[in-house]
Amino acid sequence: MKWTLTLWLLPLVLCLLATTPQAATTEQPLTCERIPELTRTYLHKHIRFHYVNDDLRQRLVDTYVKRMDGSRSLYRSDEVDGLRLQLRGVMQDVRQGDCSSLMAIYADQAKRYEVLEELVRTVLNDPEYELDTEAILIIDPEKRAWPKDEAGQKELVTKLVHFQMSNYLSSDMELQEAKEKLIHRYELNTKRAKDRTEEDIYAAYLDAFASALDPHSNYLSSDVLEDFQISMQLSLEGIGVALSSKEGYSVVEKVIPGGAADKLDVLRPNDKIIAVTQEGGEPVDIIDMELRDVVRLIRGERGTTVHLTILRQDETSERFRVSIVRDKINLEEQAAKLRFENVEVDGKTMKLAILELPSFYGGRSPGERQSSDDVARLLKEAKEAKADGLLLDLSRNGGGLLETSVDIAGYFLEGGGVVAVKDTFSNVQVLRDRNEDIAWDGPLVVLTSRISASASEIVAGALKDYSRAVVVGDDHTFGKGTVQSMVPLPEGLGALKVTTALFFRPGGKSTQHDGVGADVVLPSVFATDDFGEAHQSYSLPGQAIDPFIEKTPKGPMVVSAPNALAWQPVTDDLLVELARRSQSRISDNEDFAEVRERLAKVEERNGVVHLAELMEEQNEENEQEKKEEAPGEDEEAAKEAESSAAEQGAEEEDEPTPQQLEALLILADLVILTT
Repeated sequence: MKWTLTLWLLPLVLCLLATTPQAATTEQPLTCERIPELTRTYLHKHIRFHYVNDDLRQRLVDTYVKRMDGSRSLYRSDEVDGLRLQLRGVMQDVRQGDCSSLMAIYADQAKRYEVLEELVRTVLNDPEYELDTEAILIIDPEKRAWPKDEAGQKELVTKLVHFQMSNYLSSDMELQEAKEKLIHRYELNTKRAKDRTEEDIYAAYLDAFASALDPHSNYLSSDVLEDFQISMQLSLEGIGVALSSKEGYSVVEKVIPGGAADKLDVLRPNDKIIAVTQEGGEPVDIIDMELRDVVRLIRGERGTTVHLTILRQDETSERFRVSIVRDKINLEEQAAKLRFENVEVDGKTMKLAILELPSFYGGRSPGERQSSDDVARLLKEAKEAKADGLLLDLSRNGGGLLETSVDIAGYFLEGGGVVAVKDTFSNVQVLRDRNEDIAWDGPLVVLTSRISASASEIVAGALKDYSRAVVVGDDHTFGKGTVQSMVPLPEGLGALKVTTALFFRPGGKSTQHDGVGADVVLPSVFATDDFGEAHQSYSLPGQAIDPFIEKTPKGPMVVSAPNALAWQPVTDDLLVELARRSQSRISDNEDFAEVRERLAKVEERNGVVHLAELMEEQNEENEQEKKEEAPGEDEEAAKEAESSAAEQGAEEEDEPTPQQLEALLILADLVILTT
């Protein structure tokens, strides 16, 4: 059996530990009477919650309130307080198999959508309406309060209307047409609310219950399960982006290596997709749209083009459109790669190897490609090339096969425990590197980021605990130290995804929540609260178990000596010196100065969007597009420019990032100080 640990969302987090045997195949509807049974299954299998207590009740209420009004425009603050009280009673009723009060809440919500629709009509049908480019909106609903009264609600809705209208008007749409389209969008929201079936409502309740347990537990209705299974199949045709839904926005969680979006090198994690346009079609506003519907809009046949309107909040707010030709994931692009860089430090030139590993990939059938085989081959190449040191780059690695991560960690160790898995019943299983052969015994630096998650954290954590490598990068990795199990249900009911286990580093600490800390911290654009398990709603706290490090006695590097380490251990004094040297370089580095400045501006803006900035950015982009489409351009020259740009892009891909370059310099220091 192979275990998979990953951060990717397609559109759900693909974290499979095991599956229970498939239940009967007769299709059955999801009924109210089934909900208590299914919630008990969650509680039976969950790693932490085994019964409903006050904490879980409050979590479920809070989760439900967010889902009922993601934009905080349907309810006022006093009405939200009343909704919370209602939901307490709903929970009790549902546990007894009575969903009438749950249905009543959704009926009331549908009426509120009607009121909201009418409010939007009033704003837009005003003959004097014009776009207010001076409007300022806190785009993240979590950072703004519910309106206190009718005036506050109208003010918020008006700001939302200005923001949404700017999306249409920025594409050169006439004002009247933009008004009609936005009103129609609110009509659709009302219709969706009214057309919800009982099964839709029951599924939403179950998913809210699961999400209250932790960020990675979910209920997959039969429709969502179908999307999940399509995403898991080998025909990965699309744009190669993993999405999640947050406060009504479809958010880029990961750009999958080897995918169509990855080749463009435009999208970043945490970008918000606010509109989708098919080739030759009109933009479809997807704010507040169900994630599965968004995925279906974006998914399509290989070779077709989809246009995405992106909202990015950086040191300034930016809205732009990116066109992506749908394609299959290029497994070759996703595979491990090795290259060499010559670095000079203190007058000494060193040949350093960079091994990039985007994921711990591997097929489940004999003969399929395994990342462990690829890494073993590349390490052999690095050794034969007489590289002075190795940089293992896991900074884009969101996870993969657990066993593969154990194998790869073992290439740098002399055997011993690599990771422990603790299940729901507190049983602990230690997975060991059973091969005492070492594929690379030279100086080693591991580059990580807040995107590095799950299986990559296992490798970084093990190499750090065994004092085998220097961990360099963001202050900590993502911090996902949990494992999920998929529990199939009778046909028609979908499946349960539930967190069933935690994994632990050899030193006994879980990577959950805190991740793996860097020995030498580098400035990075990912070092914000947008990235990391600690900032996920209801993330589980970390735990600790007894250490299971199995070390031979420390001593000088004597490869031939029995029971001696075949590598020089990383000491605390060595880490202090490496950090001192790195800080000296970073303080004078312009690239890192820009990163620090960007982070400061992001923190200062705190999610506030200035409409004037968005419109200015969009006008500049429109002007640029007009210049590029200007008639009379020499076709041959255009092709030559395109070819040159492609070649330049390929060259830039091999150029080290500022973080890679500094990691290489740290590696060079490590070589000098230990050999």
